[in-house]
This record gives sequence, C-alpha cells and structure tokens, in this order.
Amino acid sequence: MPRLTLLALLLVSPALAADAPTWKAGFAAVTITPAKPMWMSGYAARTKPAEGTELDLYAKAAVLEDAAGKKLLLVSLDLVGLDREFSVRIRDRLTKAFAIPRERIVLACSHTHSGPVVGLNLRSMYFLDAEQNKLVDEYTTALPALIEKAVGQAVKRLEPVSLNMGGGKCAFAVNRRENKEAEVPERIRAGTLKGPVDHDVPVLVARDTAGKVKGVLFGYACHATTLDGLKWSGDYSGHAMRAVETANPGAVAVFWAGCGADLNPVPRRTQSLAEKYGKQLAESVQLVLKQQLFAVKPTSTAVYQEIDLSLHALPTRDQLAKDADDKNKYVAARAKMLLEKLKDEKELPASYPYPIQTWQLGDLTWLHLGGEVVVDYSLRFKKDHGAVWVTAYVNDVMAYIPSARVLKEGGYEGGGAMVYYGLPSVWGKDVEDLIAAEAARQVKAARGK
Repeated sequence: MPRLTLLALLLVSPALAADAPTWKAGFAAVTITPAKPMWMSGYAARTKPAEGTELDLYAKAAVLEDAAGKKLLLVSLDLVGLDREFSVRIRDRLTKAFAIPRERIVLACSHTHSGPVVGLNLRSMYFLDAEQNKLVDEYTTALPALIEKAVGQAVKRLEPVSLNMGGGKCAFAVNRRENKEAEVPERIRAGTLKGPVDHDVPVLVARDTAGKVKGVLFGYACHATTLDGLKWSGDYSGHAMRAVETANPGAVAVFWAGCGADLNPVPRRTQSLAEKYGKQLAESVQLVLKQQLFAVKPTSTAVYQEIDLSLHALPTRDQLAKDADDKNKYVAARAKMLLEKLKDEKELPASYPYPIQTWQLGDLTWLHLGGEVVVDYSLRFKKDHGAVWVTAYVNDVMAYIPSARVLKEGGYEGGGAMVYYGLPSVWGKDVEDLIAAEAARQVKAARGK
C-alpha cells in the first residue's frame, strides 16, 4: 500500500465494493463492573475504594473469521492494564476453549483510570489492607470466566459480513509533556499547543447481508484520564462506545487505545468533559461510517513475538536494602518487593519479555504493542510502513514505553513511572531501536514481503 495515511488514501481513491459478505464476524459484550466497593486503579492519590458506578465497565469481544476459516480475536477491556502472568493465563484459556492461537488473540485495555485494580498490574502503587487485597484477588479470579463468556457469545454469533475500513480525525488529545494543563484552554484558543499528537481515528466496520452494522472497532491515542473520582467508568472511551452503539442499534462498539501514553484529554476532571470527549470521538466514527470505505479482503496473517527489552543498570542488593528505608513509600515498596524476589532468584533479570504482535487483514496492517507507548511510535511506524494502525496497552501493560527522545528527556514517561510498575530500573537506551526492528520484521512477514 502506498505510503499515505489511510485518511488521505480515502480522499484520493475510489472505494472498493463493500456490499459482498466475505468475512464472518461475531460481537459480544459482558459487564465486568465490580460488584463490591474495591480499590480503583490508575492513581496513587486515591485514599478509599470506589463509591458507585457512573458507567458500567465491559469486556467486549470481536471475532473475525477470514475466507479460509482462520479467526482473529480482539477483546477490549475497560481496565488500566493486565500483568504478563495473568494475561498469558487468559490467552491460554481462550486458545484452549476456542482453538485460536496466541498470535491471533489480542487483549486490548482501554486504560481507563476509573476501573479496578487487577492482578499484579501496578500493585506496588497501592497499599491495600487484607480486605482490599482479598477483593482484588477475588475479582482477578472471576475475570477470566467473564472474558471467556464474551468470546463464547461472539463465536456463537458468527455470521457472514462485509468488512470495511476507514479513518477520521478527533482533536481533544493534548501532549501533556509539552503543555501545562492550566495553560491548555488558552493555548487551544490561541492555536499554540506544542508537542507531537496522533489525532487519527481508525475504524473497522462489519455489516451483515442486509447492510446492518453489527460491530464497529475504533481506536484513539489518548490517556483515559478525564476522570479522577470514585465511580466506575470507561471514561471518554466508554462514553464513545455507548454513543456509537446508540447510533447503530444492535451493534457492539469496540474501542482500542493507541499510542497515547504522553497524551491527555485536556481540560479534564469532570463527568461532563468525559461525556463531551466521548461524543466527539463517536461523531468522528459516525462520519467515517458515512464515507466511502475500503473493503477488507478476506485474508489474514498474524505474527507474535516477545523480545528481550533491555533494562538500564540494575540496583545492587545493598542499594535495594538502602532504598527499602527510603522516605518515599513507593521507592521503599519497590525495593522490598525486589528484595523478596531475590530470595528465590540469584539476580534480577536484565531485560523484560516485551510483546509485539502484527495482524494483516487484506491490505490493513495492524500493529499491537504492550505497555504504555508514547506517541512517537505510532508516528514513526506510519512514516516507516505507510498506512498502519497501532494499538498500545495490549496483552501486558508492564510499564511506560518511551521513545529514544522521551527516554533522553526523562520525566515521568521517560523513567519516573517505573517505580510504580515495580521494574528495577529505566529501559536501556536501545528501547526504541529494538521495538522498531521487531515491528519492521513483523510487518514484512505479515505482508508476505
């Protein structure tokens, strides 16, 4: 495919035929809102559990089957993230239940900061009592069955569809490293916002033989941090999915988060703003659905690999012992956790098994990256590989993933956040090169070149 953005491609090329059902697809949604007032994930500053529900949380499953009978599964979760061990357990369970191999399964977290603590993800950020730890463990134990339920329903609903893709724009994401939050409203008015952003809205739509919309998959690169209260909510992405479903009765809307680790919805912190941004994103999706779209050919390829992503110089036992008494409770908590780990291991690992995954659907190349990935990656991959989609927060949210630029600049995304994820140091200086090299290899393999 020529190196043009998908939006530009739509503007200059005629649409392909979109009426012949060539794929099969099934969609389903299962509520995963906690039944009890447990601890919420995403912010260290919270001091008590959730106090109610603003918007239900969901596990949504989209199953796509190509002409050869090969399935792809994307599960969208209204969660901050999943840890590696828990994610592997879920994906193994889905493979066993539905005979879908791991490279064809994506667990995509919306990264809402108004969802529950799950598994070990960001667990070192919270200082929970016995009751709250029990609630987290109970919820984590119950979640795989709910996900399997959603997938099972989607598989049962498989039916012939036409699959089409398009792209729009939505502009509420702001680079939080380059713009002080208090100054953003004036900068928006003056047109002086700084820093890279990715305002693309990729859309994939499945319609049945009668032309009725059955499922809509769409993405956006922005932190789901409009809200910081004590009520469960999918944040702007949850409101966007609900609005898309309202506009398309009977359809299931499935959101996936792009490379927005350094992008925030600004201004923020009110329910009305979460609804506003969700409405804006949904309107962008609806505009795409009214465009002439590109038919996705009924072929699929999937590639998956975990690469050794190197960490910088590791702390010694003596340093960890010193850190265990640090006045910063998060530094102390991480040190104690790592010291406990060293009781069973001779040394800390010098790298992390970082997951990268690529799907090829017809002419659509779709990259899936683990962690909280900064926007530089999606911009680079679109430049390097043409019209690609890039999902982040996939399968394993182990830490922020800075580009070489952000790593060098430092700050929260460049390394400060590692303490909350419990990793022993910042990433090595080759972090971007390693990820880009594997992404390039997978894109080439998926495209059959």
